[in-house]
Amino acid sequence: MIQREQLADLYENEIRNRLTGLEGLRKKVALRQIAGVVFLALPILVFLGLSGLVDEGNFLFMADLMGWIPYLFIGLVLAGIVFLILNYSQKRAYRRRYKEEVVSEIVKAIDPEWRYSADDCISSLEYAQSGLFRKSYDRYRGDDLICGQIEKTDFRCSELHTEYKTVTTDKDGKRKETWHTIFRGLFFHADFNKNIHAQTFIEPDTSERLLGKFGQKLQFSSKGKLVKLENPEFEKIFAVFSTDQTEARYILTPAIMEALVNIYRQYKRKMYL
Repeated sequence: MIQREQLADLYENEIRNRLTGLEGLRKKVALRQIAGVVFLALPILVFLGLSGLVDEGNFLFMADLMGWIPYLFIGLVLAGIVFLILNYSQKRAYRRRYKEEVVSEIVKAIDPEWRYSADDCISSLEYAQSGLFRKSYDRYRGDDLICGQIEKTDFRCSELHTEYKTVTTDKDGKRKETWHTIFRGLFFHADFNKNIHAQTFIEPDTSERLLGKFGQKLQFSSKGKLVKLENPEFEKIFAVFSTDQTEARYILTPAIMEALVNIYRQYKRKMYL
């Protein structure tokens, strides 16, 4: 497997040049996005401006304008739609090239045996079997699936975004859909080289951080009983729940707790295991 120094060399010698080549395409995508929004917004601005003229009593001027105003509006809207359609296809092309020329090469450089699939993701079955997020979802999507092995451990990981939908009705009877994120981030599924029978979950420890010692007494979960461990720094960051206290301590060795603390220090992101 490639070392960090080798990965840095790969970036300097190959990836940087590819990113430079993609920069022109990225700028085109950004400019078309801005142009499309501007053209769609202009009719609203023109309408507001003409409304101001009416308020000021410029009826004769308005009469001269009325003949070509509909054509102006239609032209601006059509131009905005065309720019956004072109931008969508260009954006997809940029995304595809970035994944093929940059992400794929980095994955191969780390380990040639790893498999990368730009449009696939962790399966919904793996997500459900983890038991980490038990809220039912209405939308499930992800990409950048990587499958491979580190030493003797098989793993799969991908970007993943799960959401649920709520529908409300206002006083006028209009329905409004709102989407809420359950999980959005990098989702891993890996073999664990120990025989285990119970269920143990590690989650961000928000209650103790907010409420101190009193917060510890309020911690409970449908995932098991709170497990107290001997690593004070780990305890400040995570809360552990398990259906078997002894097995939880067998799993969470000092080395594993220290490794999780180090990962948290480096990335400062919520972690669920």
